[in-house]
Amino acid sequence: MLALLAEDFWLFRHWAAIAITLTCLSLAAFLVLWMGRYIRICLNIFVDTPPPVLGWAADFPHVEGEEVRFRSFDGTSLRGMHLNAPNRAACLGAIIFCHEYGSDMYSCARYARPLVEAGFDVFTFDFRAHGQSSNPGRYRPLQWPSDKDMEDVLGACAYVESLLAAEGRPVEVGLFGISRGGGAALLAAATDPFVKAIVCDGAFNTQTTLVALMRRWASIFARVKLVYENHSETFWRSMLWLILHLAQPKMGCRYLSVQRALREMKPRPVLFIHGEKDSYIRVDQAQLLHEAAPSPKYLWIVPGAKHNQAVYLAPRQYAARTIAFFRRHLAGEQVDEADIASPAVTEVA
Repeated sequence: MLALLAEDFWLFRHWAAIAITLTCLSLAAFLVLWMGRYIRICLNIFVDTPPPVLGWAADFPHVEGEEVRFRSFDGTSLRGMHLNAPNRAACLGAIIFCHEYGSDMYSCARYARPLVEAGFDVFTFDFRAHGQSSNPGRYRPLQWPSDKDMEDVLGACAYVESLLAAEGRPVEVGLFGISRGGGAALLAAATDPFVKAIVCDGAFNTQTTLVALMRRWASIFARVKLVYENHSETFWRSMLWLILHLAQPKMGCRYLSVQRALREMKPRPVLFIHGEKDSYIRVDQAQLLHEAAPSPKYLWIVPGAKHNQAVYLAPRQYAARTIAFFRRHLAGEQVDEADIASPAVTEVA
């Protein structure tokens, strides 16, 4: 009798262990499938989300200058162009223009012409895989700032700085970046001590922007509202880590944190410009970068403007503010800070 009871108890424990194991395996399989769905959705958002199309690019007259070839920081051959100030003897300084994703060096016409007329030299260039610049390896450009974009800006900086040194001029440069080009400019400025001042229009941090996009679009693809509305911050950060580590080998680059670069950057003046009605990179992303930047810093939110549209909606004010910023912080002239940004959105050490 005791032997039968012992055998029954052993069978009960055996089948209970099997049931628990099967339950755990089923739960694990469900979690893997559930996470896999989110990863596919979020990876598609990262890789396939198209940037906004700017329909007014042709409205700006073409510019011509001296074209050159130079090397990126990693040796990639890039195309550049010099736009020299009318009076070289009285030149106020050298500014490097970093175009937006999907464009080329000629897009500087919308921004650089007033700077050249004001007395600055402007050097504009094609990022790799844009315009007539090379693209060795398996790198595939996206709208997110990467180490390759930073190396291209650093190469442009080294090229211009070497020319300034050869001419006996102060080895100091300004950077002017648009959208992804703005992020690349900030990444480069964090490592190049000769960058004296930076203007960024529509710049953003990949990590915080991607989390915001994932939160926004998950509601379209996820079926259970209670689930996607109650994900913790840890969940989204883990998802971000997975996506970046999956995308980077595929795209042949590393996606760097602009926000972290700003926190670690040696203080130098930065002017952030952002469109109030930017639905692609929302205003709060520009505010996060502004908060992370060391002083002196300025933030100009342009009423009614969408992504990269400020120069189109307020061309005179745009030119006046950017010229005033570089005159004060690159040329070292006495310029009223109110000419750069209103006191309500200005912070100066």
